[in-house]
Amino acid sequence: MIAPQQSRGTNQAGGVHVGTIAHEGLLWDAYLEFADDPRRPVSFRGRLRFDRAAGPDGAGESAQTTVIIIEESYEEAVAKARSMDDRQLSALLRSALPER
Repeated sequence: MIAPQQSRGTNQAGGVHVGTIAHEGLLWDAYLEFADDPRRPVSFRGRLRFDRAAGPDGAGESAQTTVIIIEESYEEAVAKARSMDDRQLSALLRSALPER
């Protein structure tokens, strides 16, 4: 099955939710976002975006990885992202956050 064109765009709002993790006492939602690659139009390339729930100050935070998932179908890319456990998602989040 081919995903609708809008779901492959880099500007899509939200992305595909793949999990929720705790990091340093805060909850983070992980989303799979797709990036188009004109050189490989038949592949589905995805990065993970992590959104922190708004804290007491009302400010949220966001961080993203580079493209780390490359699959031949939309379903395979989503399955790969959803197969990551909390430990893997936490490690990817730590690598995407700026050093403090």
